[in-house]
Amino acid sequence: MTIPPDPHLSLFRPVTARTPQGCEECLRRDSPWVHLRLCLTCGHVGCCDSSPMRHARGHAETAGHPMARSFEPGEDWRWCFVHEAMV
Repeated sequence: MTIPPDPHLSLFRPVTARTPQGCEECLRRDSPWVHLRLCLTCGHVGCCDSSPMRHARGHAETAGHPMARSFEPGEDWRWCFVHEAMV
């Protein structure tokens, strides 16, 4: 069985991290984070689901930007929040 490609792959854009130093919202609130995710539609940097505030998921839901990639050194994977799957 062949798994069809995620339809959200078309939303990828060449992006630049808006806050390469960390999670955009956590930096404003002086909150801690565990790992970072980069929105592949707009460049928002948010914290992962293991972080207290889960800003990457919140951004995906409120902005309608479902695709993110790891923003951790040495990691090169992408995630679709809508389908809860690696792409």
